[in-house]
Amino acid sequence: MFLQPVILSGGSGTRLWPLSREAYPKQFLPLVSTHTMLQETVRRLDGLTQEHPHIEMLPPLVVCNEVHRFLVAEQFRILGGPSPTILLESVGRNTAPALTLAALQAVEGGADPVLLVMPADHTLGDAREFRRIVARGHAQASDGAVVTFGVVPDKPETGYGYLHKGALRDADGEVWVLDGFREKPDRATAEGYLASGNYYWNSGIFMLRAGVWLGLIEQWAPAIAAACRAAFASGRRDGDFFRLGSQALADCPSDSIDYAVMEHIVGEASRVPVLVLPLAAGWSDVGAWSTLWEVRERDALGNVLEGDAYVHDARDNLLIAQHRMLAAVGVEGLIVVETSDAVLVVSKERAQDVKAVTQYLKEQQRCELRQHRRCHRPWGSYEPIDAGLRYQVKRLSVAPRQSLSLQMHHHRAEHWIVVSGTARVTRDEQVFLLTENQSTYIPVGARHRLENPGTIPLEIIEVQSGSYLGEDDIVRFEDLYNRDADESES
Repeated sequence: MFLQPVILSGGSGTRLWPLSREAYPKQFLPLVSTHTMLQETVRRLDGLTQEHPHIEMLPPLVVCNEVHRFLVAEQFRILGGPSPTILLESVGRNTAPALTLAALQAVEGGADPVLLVMPADHTLGDAREFRRIVARGHAQASDGAVVTFGVVPDKPETGYGYLHKGALRDADGEVWVLDGFREKPDRATAEGYLASGNYYWNSGIFMLRAGVWLGLIEQWAPAIAAACRAAFASGRRDGDFFRLGSQALADCPSDSIDYAVMEHIVGEASRVPVLVLPLAAGWSDVGAWSTLWEVRERDALGNVLEGDAYVHDARDNLLIAQHRMLAAVGVEGLIVVETSDAVLVVSKERAQDVKAVTQYLKEQQRCELRQHRRCHRPWGSYEPIDAGLRYQVKRLSVAPRQSLSLQMHHHRAEHWIVVSGTARVTRDEQVFLLTENQSTYIPVGARHRLENPGTIPLEIIEVQSGSYLGEDDIVRFEDLYNRDADESES
């Protein structure tokens, strides 16, 4: 039976602020390797069909927020391999609706594959072991079971939910009946769970046939099922993406897979077999800075250093420097993260309290919650350099063979100076090339486009001047990426 990887990429990862932002959350960051967490989620399945030839794997299916669509597409483009199906949510509704939408896509054309449901922002140290357990789960799910993956605990963790295993289902001790879910425990309860050997951490990874899930969600959460069917039916293809119906999605109840369905069907008397497979593969959800410190390689004194960071007489710290030198002397157990617009300092023991910072930023409507100074666009990125009364300066990087939209501004003029690469410029009826150290002027009201026809990134300094410099002063005429008129360009 076919295996359909389903990657849920809707999280915002604000507990890893300031690296993770709403517009660029942790699944798009290379936190534990040179690949991003989303890419690692895909890559850990490499070799599955060679190691287990009876499994036929379909291209991945990704569910994400529409504002992240180009980030997801670019991550897969860099990886190469089969192009994914990318379902776009206009608003997040938690994991149960996301899985329902993925299942509806999976059964298109009469198929009923086994879904391997994985969050995009987890890490695993032993990919081969993960693939072995997936193969075991595939056999059980093909027969109609709902399969969960329980992480074998190595400490009394209070930040995770737990799975309680029931009766043994096979002779080799790898398949158990799932007896119940447990909420995040206090310390004493977690120690009891660990000592008993009957509890696993809830990984949030599931396997089941698409038709099985659709039947369960219809039974236990009919409002979610109905809203998702309406959102799927009213959706439309948009280039490489499928946009789900926004109004139906807005009307959909928000709930998790566990609460909407799983807690209703666990136990020995369940009509649908609900099983748990132990997973001992170095799993982590990297849900806080302290967790990242645990999974990263440390020096002899327990320090994790990234970027231009230096420590003296210091131990057990995590220091990340992105834009300047970071030095720590005589400190212990600190998290220090430096970005271009923010610095976080917190003790490892209080790492979960970063949410107090993000809550403050949200209440104050601060831009540091949503995005970095460097903003990513489907054509590349831009970063503000300076701003004042009636002017602002930006650095633009346009990827090879990419193009900004054909557009016009009512209130601002622009000067473009080429730092490196080659620019093709459209200005009203003129089309011409600019190379390094050359520049041009775009008057107010002129139709214009900036393109990179070359094979190396195009670096531009853009000087804007005028009475209004807001991102909403744009009239878009043509766009390679089918963006709506109200989506900002740079």
